[in-house]
Amino acid sequence: MSVAVKVSIDAPTPPPLPPPKAPVPSPEATPQVPRLPRRLGALLYDSILLFALLLLATALLIIPYDLLAARPYPQGEWLYRTLFQAYLLAVIVGFYVYFWTHGGQTLGMSAWRLRVLRDDGGRLSARDALRRLAWAALSLAPVGLGLWWCLFDREHLAWHDRRSRTRLVVVPRGG
Repeated sequence: MSVAVKVSIDAPTPPPLPPPKAPVPSPEATPQVPRLPRRLGALLYDSILLFALLLLATALLIIPYDLLAARPYPQGEWLYRTLFQAYLLAVIVGFYVYFWTHGGQTLGMSAWRLRVLRDDGGRLSARDALRRLAWAALSLAPVGLGLWWCLFDREHLAWHDRRSRTRLVVVPRGG
């Protein structure tokens, strides 16, 4: 005789799983905007480097002039002084435009792990770099108010960041 035993365990069905959430971007994926102390650190490093570069540029102009003209450079004359100042301004502009368009970092920015990008995340063109530099000069002119503004801005952007449609981002370690 055979006996068939049917055992049925009615376990409750688990509740349905919630729909998957949209992936949350990792902190590494979203660029971090630097705070004021990091900006000031990079600015200080670049100022020291620019000072040395301007000394070299001055020597490259004044020493050959003194040797070839057999007289000292006429510093007091309006035309010579204006041309000399324009030359030094061109050195400063060339420094920033070159570094911002070739890698997005000056040496000071590299030391503080900063990079400048357009708002759309792209690299700066020469026109973008000139626009940023012009707005930065205007932003820093009134006692640096445009830079101090990043303390109050909800995105921590300075005036020249907003006006030039560029921004500084913190480069992740090892990147």
